[in-house]
Parts: sequence; C-alpha cells; structure tokens
Amino acid sequence: MATGADLPAVVALTAAAYATYDDVLDAPPIPVTTDYAPRIAAGGVWLLDDGAGPPAGLVVLERHPDHVLIFSVVVAPAHQGQGLGRRLLAWVEAQARAAGLAQVRLYTNAKMTRNIALYTHCGYRETGRRENPARPGWIAVDMVKTLDGPDA
Repeated sequence: MATGADLPAVVALTAAAYATYDDVLDAPPIPVTTDYAPRIAAGGVWLLDDGAGPPAGLVVLERHPDHVLIFSVVVAPAHQGQGLGRRLLAWVEAQARAAGLAQVRLYTNAKMTRNIALYTHCGYRETGRRENPARPGWIAVDMVKTLDGPDA
C-alpha cells in the first residue's frame, strides 16, 4: 500500500503511463489530474514495487459495499508488455474475493481502445457507455467482471 512518501512516485508514474493518451484525448486523462494524497491516505493506492527502484506499476481502488472499483491501473512505460497489467488486475480480483465481493468494476475512455482490449481479454465485459460527467464530450465505457469462484 502506498504511503504519503510515495505521492511523488504515484504522480510521476501515472503521468508517464497515461502520456500516450494526451494527444488522443486532447487533454490529460482524468487519472493524471487527480489529487492522490486523499486516496493514499484512505489506503486506496497499491504499488507494484520490487524495492530496487521506482514502482513498475500501481492500482487505485475504491471499495464499495458490493464491488471494488478500479479507478486507475498503470504500468510504467519501461515495463509495459510484460504482463504486469494483467498481474495487477488479477491481484485486484483476489482482493475482491477475499473481501467477499463478487464484482470488480472499472471505467475507461472510449478512445482508450488498447485498454478496452486488455480488459476484455481479462474477462471484463462492457456494460454501457455514457458521457463522462467530469469531462463533457468524453465517453466513458463501463466494464465489469463477475467473480464466480477462485479461478473465474
């Protein structure tokens, strides 16, 4: 779990991982402009870190009564393509199961087609599209994975 001391690393890693979408969206993605201090203080930011250098990835979660919401999952550009995104998703799913929750939800921008493809490959299904209330004109794609059992 990230601590206050990790805030600069969380901000830098998030900006680096989402930089590829700046031109696609004509603005920084919402996770890049988010204040992570409250999320870290609430225990919602988890680092994928071997302790030997900057974190290779991170995931930002929100716990709800009936599901876990992934606010953001990122992998450092130098570590992309190594399966770390899938590893982070599997970790989130294990945390949800351990908490007795049957669903993991997330949303992403409709223009982030690479992310949508990854989530679909990992068993998430699209449940709808809607205008993003935080960014008029942007379309959010809602996705869910139902956790049926230990190997779902």
